[in-house]
Amino acid sequence: MGLDLTTVAVVGLGTMGAGIAEVLARAGIEVIGVEKDDAGLQRGLGHLAHSTDRAVRDGKLTGQERDALLGRIRTGTDLSAVAPARLVIEAIDEDLDEKKALFVRLDELCSAETIFATNTSSLSVTELAAATGRPGRVVGTHWFNPAPVMGLVEIISTVVTDPTVLTDVTGLVERVGKSAVTAGDRAGFIVDALLFGYLNNAVRMLEARYASREDVDAAMRFGCGHPMGPLALLDLIGLDTAYAILDSIYHTSRDHLHAPAPLLKQLITAGMLGRKTGRGFYTYAAPDSPEVVDPAPPTTIAGADARAVRAVGVVGTGTMAAGIVEVLARSGYDVIVRARAEEKVAAVRKRVESSLEKSVAKGRMSSDDRDATLSRLRGTTDLADLAEADLIIEAVVEDLDVKRELFTQLDKVAKPGAVLATTTSSLPVVECAAVTSRPADVIGMHWFNPAPAMKLIEVVPTVLTAPDVVATVLAVARAARKHPVTCADRAGFIVNALLFPYLNDAVRMLEAHYATVEDIDTAMKVGCGHPMGPFELADVVGLDVTLAIQRTLYLEFREPGYAPAPLIEHLVRAGYLGRKTARGFHNHSV
Repeated sequence: MGLDLTTVAVVGLGTMGAGIAEVLARAGIEVIGVEKDDAGLQRGLGHLAHSTDRAVRDGKLTGQERDALLGRIRTGTDLSAVAPARLVIEAIDEDLDEKKALFVRLDELCSAETIFATNTSSLSVTELAAATGRPGRVVGTHWFNPAPVMGLVEIISTVVTDPTVLTDVTGLVERVGKSAVTAGDRAGFIVDALLFGYLNNAVRMLEARYASREDVDAAMRFGCGHPMGPLALLDLIGLDTAYAILDSIYHTSRDHLHAPAPLLKQLITAGMLGRKTGRGFYTYAAPDSPEVVDPAPPTTIAGADARAVRAVGVVGTGTMAAGIVEVLARSGYDVIVRARAEEKVAAVRKRVESSLEKSVAKGRMSSDDRDATLSRLRGTTDLADLAEADLIIEAVVEDLDVKRELFTQLDKVAKPGAVLATTTSSLPVVECAAVTSRPADVIGMHWFNPAPAMKLIEVVPTVLTAPDVVATVLAVARAARKHPVTCADRAGFIVNALLFPYLNDAVRMLEAHYATVEDIDTAMKVGCGHPMGPFELADVVGLDVTLAIQRTLYLEFREPGYAPAPLIEHLVRAGYLGRKTARGFHNHSV
């Protein structure tokens, strides 16, 4: 039979502790809040008053509900007041020695059945548990800031945690309206272990001047649907906090991907800690202000004018090619799509017609606009018919030999000055350029699927690409109402180079039996606001595609952490490729 957790103590009433106390009291739980001194107590009471007053202003609480909530929180500076509680949540400073000393004291004050929970985000729960005489009754409960708003709590078990304790704590977390996920005791737990490797990778990308801060952030917002770009998120978290978390994870994992990027230390030394100091990767109107005052203008190519583009050729008949055809025709370009057979040409036109009909039915375009769009579209089976195109976009299978052969042929039929673009997502663009007599005219133009819906286009010049070719593709992307970002010709470009190592890390976490597929997916959706968890996303992308891209990244960078997780390879060999085969990390047949 579980404990009756109707009274809970919270030790430490900083921003996090006060938020936890508020969440518990909102759910009708009696809370004992303790701070180490009167100054800390007054700050904690101020946090509670500010948060609950704002909830009243926003209509989330009535004045009567706020008063009742605050009435359920008893506060003071006497630690012995926690004795009646059957659960004590520690939320003091992130200092191992201080936390251990507190747990030793709590061990003396509380009954043997009382559960101790630490809100640490990166310290060893096992080490804290070992400092007590009840290691089996100590767990981690990692709440996210601000606790009244964020919906996730990570529950961390050690090798000696009593299963009934996990049941009791999970029940409490769900009772107060939060999503509970369970993980083993490893630095970073689920969210930080996955999130901060990705954030660190983004800093390294900026550090290498591979892409601008705006383009890195925009790529992940528009390409992956993340609520914030990685560099803006680091500014919000605080660069000093991020550095400490990365350093803690690295000292446990020894994984180079978690070794803090040198640029982080440089910014911290300069006092540029992010929003809280008014300057980090971005500059803000004032400390703690979200207003960026130094935004960079849209990318332009100095001294280069875009070439005129009226007609666009698209080679390919798959989903991506059809989407590109639709977007460009809707944007006023004359589009000719080249396929190997007439029935494939007809299939592309039918797919575009169907999509346009849906837009008309939903009131997103008029029937006249639909007819005008279709009038700008024609098909062919003869590559020579692309001779008058100002821009030719290759959207064939992701096979370098196939693409190189196609570019050899395009070089023969395209008119002088025509721009040749590849939609590859991970292959070297320069390989396509090198087989032509016009490498300065070749560029990467990576669209995202489905092209009509996704706003991002990665524009990838090679070391040989002419500046006016870059300007041309940027202009076409903007004319198509897309958001272009630019980066150098390197495997994965921006999005895939950040996304797939993160997915690979999630698979390695699963392989280690550290957390379940469901808990990892839930943690990243609820804790980080991602539209899909890593395993849901891998299943949508396709595990075969995921494996191929991860192999490409590994071969390019030779980073040990990029080596594909063996579990991905095993699932691909078994034919479990994700949604397209109804089975991947999830079972999609039920």
